[in-house]
Amino acid sequence: MTGRTILVLNAGSSSIKFQLYDATAEGRLTRRFKGRLEGIGSARPRLLAWDGAGAVLEDRGFRPEEADEVEEAQAAIGGWLVGAMGGPPDAIGHRVVHGGADYTAPVLADAAVLAALEALSPLAPLHQPHNLAPIRSILRRRPELPQVACFDTAFHATMPDLARRFAIPEALHARGIRRYGFHGLSYEYIAGRLPEVAPEIARGRVIVAHLGSGCSACAMVDGRSVQSTMGFSALDGLPMGTRPGQLDAGVVLHLCRDGMGAAAIEHLLYHRCGLLGLSGISADVRELLASPAPGARLALDYFADRTAQAFGALAAAMGGLDGIVFTAGVGENAAPVRAMIAARCAWLGVVLDEARNAAHAPRISADGSRLPVHVIPTDEEGMVARHVVEVLRREGRWA
Repeated sequence: MTGRTILVLNAGSSSIKFQLYDATAEGRLTRRFKGRLEGIGSARPRLLAWDGAGAVLEDRGFRPEEADEVEEAQAAIGGWLVGAMGGPPDAIGHRVVHGGADYTAPVLADAAVLAALEALSPLAPLHQPHNLAPIRSILRRRPELPQVACFDTAFHATMPDLARRFAIPEALHARGIRRYGFHGLSYEYIAGRLPEVAPEIARGRVIVAHLGSGCSACAMVDGRSVQSTMGFSALDGLPMGTRPGQLDAGVVLHLCRDGMGAAAIEHLLYHRCGLLGLSGISADVRELLASPAPGARLALDYFADRTAQAFGALAAAMGGLDGIVFTAGVGENAAPVRAMIAARCAWLGVVLDEARNAAHAPRISADGSRLPVHVIPTDEEGMVARHVVEVLRREGRWA
């Protein structure tokens, strides 16, 4: 393989993240630049980009109508990307939230794959349509350009059958109503980093907490997923920015009987619950930490309480626990939230070092803590880029 460029796109409902990598003949990756267009659908969409050394390359605002939807946002940043790349990339990798039961490894995206993935949109309505919009657009405009879809559900394909089950009739399980797990690209990256940054627990029983606007926790044994807090959809498990996490199904039935339609319930569960619903203020942990309002404290306490409960359940699933890792936006940057969770895990043997935690050190547990606690920045886009190289080599597209 001669030198190639790989563009990675991570398209969400309100932002598009991107990174450009140079790939050597040996498959080594170097990030040339990264950025994001944030505020899609808002009054102030903004493009931000940095080079590989962290220097600002672009900081530009757009008119609301230029980034009203993901496809418009694509067009808004497309010209800048082509100019910054010096030409089109050799391949594009995409983060796709849901691969269902059939896609348990990254694949080249063609029309048939796209159609199958679109059929999964009801399982992840907040993410899947936006993940697929760039694939569809590029397939239409540049069908010869290789695109690789990488799935957040794929890492959890190693979960045992028992962990995948709901207590429902077999016929429904056969129709795909099962636990899938999400945030798999993040967990896969962390699993790959553990032997280097925490070799003493890399092959052991580890809980990794991906805490951001979306949140989940994964139980790993020897770097493989054995259980996840997220299940059939991205609604389950831990409370999130605007999603409730674990919720009695009877609540949904009650709302239905009370006259609320499916679309209204979906909007409620995906957009009005979680930290936003509890606080009545914001879904942003930074704003909640800065607020003296009782609702803000309630939301943070609830979040820490349910996360600690989940840690206990995941430890039970593994028959013990050898370490904890925090990652993603909140997990990497919100020291007070980590401290609140850790305090509720004292019974597991967790003791934080306050200075290390405040400094976001790689290891934030005290020297005398029975369980080591680490903070490891995740890199979902870097994981996607690696998969692009692997898939194109396997398919004979890159010699």
